[in-house]
Amino acid sequence: MTGMRWNSENFGTILTMKNQQQLKKKIESQVKRIKKAEHDRPNLLLQTVNLSSLVLVMLLPIIAGAYLGHWLDAKMEGYSMHWTLSLLMIGIVIGFFNVYFLIKN
Repeated sequence: MTGMRWNSENFGTILTMKNQQQLKKKIESQVKRIKKAEHDRPNLLLQTVNLSSLVLVMLLPIIAGAYLGHWLDAKMEGYSMHWTLSLLMIGIVIGFFNVYFLIKN
């Protein structure tokens, strides 16, 4: 293109070629982005496993706290729910922290 004379026809051709190259680059980048999004899209099985993990890390400390508290209350004299309620609350707090840290990572 160095030997071309600059007139209105040549200038329009050069702009058109430049626009075509820019359009081609944009289309290629969009195609790459779409293919990457399709590849990275989580499927139903992966979402089910993630949800199950969240449920387990939330419920296991709560159930363990309630069971341990009930066992300790049964070992004490008289009717009391002191340990059950205390360890249930601790299990709830631990469960929420577990979910928070699992989601954060």
